[in-house]
Amino acid sequence: MTVYETDIPGVGRKFEMDIGGGERVVVVVHHDRRCEVFRRPDPDADSEKLLDLSSDQANKLGSILEGAYFESVDVGSLTVPLGDAIIEWWEVEDGSSFAGRTLAEMNVRAETGVSVIAVQRGDETIANPDPEFEVADGDLLVTVGTRAEQNALEELLG
Repeated sequence: MTVYETDIPGVGRKFEMDIGGGERVVVVVHHDRRCEVFRRPDPDADSEKLLDLSSDQANKLGSILEGAYFESVDVGSLTVPLGDAIIEWWEVEDGSSFAGRTLAEMNVRAETGVSVIAVQRGDETIANPDPEFEVADGDLLVTVGTRAEQNALEELLG
């Protein structure tokens, strides 16, 4: 991963990082330690400002991103009392072929091997939804299954 650095006379320093697909994150650190964060979707596009952070806010965000507040783990080596099964959350995107269909119609377990153990709809949680439960745009499906089964569901969801 390449980070490009450029001095901006009278302002500070600019950092650009490729994040894939031609997209870049651009951070301008001002002499007063204030930071601006931009997103540039492709090399020919204008940058879109995402954040304007004070020095304290930038330091806090940097600490979070660095892992000072939460240390992530390698999910491949994660052991839980579910054996090889893991729990994942999947959002039903607007216009998904899942929306407006019941769990029985989607046949998720037979197609992928995962079980839908709950659905989060807004502030409401539907635990152990029955097969006739109709999924809607924006629902969050909570599923349990192996990594391979979860990957199959990801493909099915598109």
